[in-house]
Amino acid sequence: MKILGNVLWILFGGLLASLLWLALGCLWCVTIVGIPVGMQCFKFAKLCLLPFGKEIAYGNGTASLLVNILWLIFGGLELAVGFLAVGCIFCVTIIGIPFGLQYFKFAKLSLMPFGAVVR
Repeated sequence: MKILGNVLWILFGGLLASLLWLALGCLWCVTIVGIPVGMQCFKFAKLCLLPFGKEIAYGNGTASLLVNILWLIFGGLELAVGFLAVGCIFCVTIIGIPFGLQYFKFAKLSLMPFGAVVR
């Protein structure tokens, strides 16, 4: 079931979502200070291609809180709103609910990506 979900996910917007994370990662990597942020974006771009069967655990820490605040100001809020809107559209139909839930997972991840671990 995971394989079928991941294949359908790529066809119904997962590739575009992954490209969004990749583009943000490239923008962050332009500066030396933003390279760690860009590397985190690249990790989540990979997760965006195959999200079914994976969970995200959130950790705590002062450093991750500070970087999360900067992330929220410089790109995270817009990305989260976009994922939330697409998730609501998918949840209109019964068949789209699993895809909508994945978009909600990425909306939460877009708000707090630092300190998150993919399992």
